[in-house]
Amino acid sequence: MGKVVLVTGVARQLGGRLVRRIQRDPEVDRVVGVDVVRPGHRLGGADFVQADIRQPAIAKVLAEYGVDTVVHMDVTGTPLGSGGGRTTVKETNVIGTMQLLGACQKSPTVRRLVVKSSTSVYGSAPRDPAVFTETTPAKSLPSGGFAKDAVEVEGYVRGFARRRPDVAVCVLRFANILGPSADSPLAEYFSLPVLPTVLGYDPRLQFVHEDDVIDVLRIASGEARRGTLNSGTFNVAGEGVLLLSQCSRRLGRPTVPVLLPAVRWVGTALRTVGVTDFSPEQIRLLTHGRVVSTTEMRETLGYEPKYTTVETFADFARSRGPGLLPPDSLARAVDRVADRMADRMMDPTAGPAFAPSSGGSVTGVTTPSNAE
Repeated sequence: MGKVVLVTGVARQLGGRLVRRIQRDPEVDRVVGVDVVRPGHRLGGADFVQADIRQPAIAKVLAEYGVDTVVHMDVTGTPLGSGGGRTTVKETNVIGTMQLLGACQKSPTVRRLVVKSSTSVYGSAPRDPAVFTETTPAKSLPSGGFAKDAVEVEGYVRGFARRRPDVAVCVLRFANILGPSADSPLAEYFSLPVLPTVLGYDPRLQFVHEDDVIDVLRIASGEARRGTLNSGTFNVAGEGVLLLSQCSRRLGRPTVPVLLPAVRWVGTALRTVGVTDFSPEQIRLLTHGRVVSTTEMRETLGYEPKYTTVETFADFARSRGPGLLPPDSLARAVDRVADRMADRMMDPTAGPAFAPSSGGSVTGVTTPSNAE
């Protein structure tokens, strides 16, 4: 018989896509999708079980279907539809994971566990290293929101791995997931008509495309290819970084810089309009940013993302429609400024990059080398 794969969180678009993709693998005999509500999208030939992973009944599902591979996708920062708020999300992330791991621990058939986690476990602090590796400890552990949930989830997974050393465990720490159907808190933030930012900060951000997420999860849930290892913990992100200012320009959405002490009030206001996880940790990300190393993903897991961070954001931006400002015109203007300043820096005999006109002055503008 082929493998029997159970996937949690299939009512979300990402979980549904994974179920449909796994069914095409020749070594998979059966796929079982589990969620608390019936999905509004098709699951192909997969079996759907309407169950709450927060309840002990999930153990009966594992036993009934003889599941040998579990892919835990139901770790997220946003509620499913209108079905609850932050409390429901936290219960599903933490209590649901505890129940699922307890069921896996007792199951004699489970041989592989894949958990969708997040690079938010590293936190965001002013003295963070330039690049986090999988073994870099967080300078300041997340204190709330989805980031804290992810830290707790990984703690429970490590405990499970110690108790069941015969089970191959793979934890995938995804950077912020974007794409046409992304439903993450950061996607909600970028969909605002005006983006509140922290005055004086321009954080570096990394993204991973939802298509790459599906491919990595498929690799982690199958047998390791020759010369690779798909057990362990891996950062997953597209190559390169973008500054928050670059993101706003590419979206054509203006920014409103806010003094850091007032950001908490802004977060409260955003939650009232539906940005569900504008928590202190989300604010820290938009203040200090976060960049992770993906060497292990490439060299050990053996995966090369199809999309870079820039390409991922471009695909996301196209799906969100035009903003208040024309992105192309704005990008061309920034390019002209950057090119002119670069030329002047290369020529020490040149005069000022921008000569003030009569009766006025011009403030210099600086942009990184990969601005637009």
